[in-house]
Amino acid sequence: MSELPVVFMAHGAPMLLDDAEWVGELAAWAKGLGKPRSILMISAHWEERPLAIGATTPQPLIYDFYGFPEKFYRLQYKSPGAPELAARVRGLLVGAGIAFRDEPERGQDHGSYIPLICMYPQADVPVLQISLPSLEPKQLFEVGRALGELRREGVLIVGSGFLTHNLRAMQTRPLPGWARDFDGWCADVLARRDVDAVLDYRAKGSGVREALPTHEHFVPVVVALGAAADDAKVTFPITGFWMGSPMTKRSVQFG
Repeated sequence: MSELPVVFMAHGAPMLLDDAEWVGELAAWAKGLGKPRSILMISAHWEERPLAIGATTPQPLIYDFYGFPEKFYRLQYKSPGAPELAARVRGLLVGAGIAFRDEPERGQDHGSYIPLICMYPQADVPVLQISLPSLEPKQLFEVGRALGELRREGVLIVGSGFLTHNLRAMQTRPLPGWARDFDGWCADVLARRDVDAVLDYRAKGSGVREALPTHEHFVPVVVALGAAADDAKVTFPITGFWMGSPMTKRSVQFG
């Protein structure tokens, strides 16, 4: 199999599944990527230190959201486990001197299965989820570097989060300037692969304080950047703002 891109996707809350436009955009993106041998998922919704490696056998989904219609708590995504990928991840982490542990009963959270339902609805690709071991960009970039070899082995490395994530501002209309500013800043520095700027985004990003009251949704893009090839072309398969809110749908493909 030829080398795969590395991706960062805006993952959306469960009601993404009722947004036909966004579902279609994710499905089209997956069609262009092709079917990977397996998927390594780094979601904003799992922070654990040291880096934790999730279930390698099918486990119940984690419904880590509140106040949604009952149908979303009946969602299923019975993707195969990925024990071979987990073994490979362990080896790469050992080689890079990165501490880790196994969490064999930890199933996928919605940052993983919501976009995957749209992209690979047949759930026939093995999925392994690992945790964010930190919110510090330099450490996460090094995690990505350690795992980047997997893209040459048929593994789709996925960071799942949001480049802007201010839930308190969801109903703000019209679109606030800080949302456009930070989305535009991200597009610029990622397109130019300005690693220093991305790693120092808290100080350099225009509108960052309003765009990111907390940082767990942004940092999966740092892992993805670290995992990508140094010469990878950067494109944005999905852009725009979700239903007019300050939540950018901007997703990134490296390669």
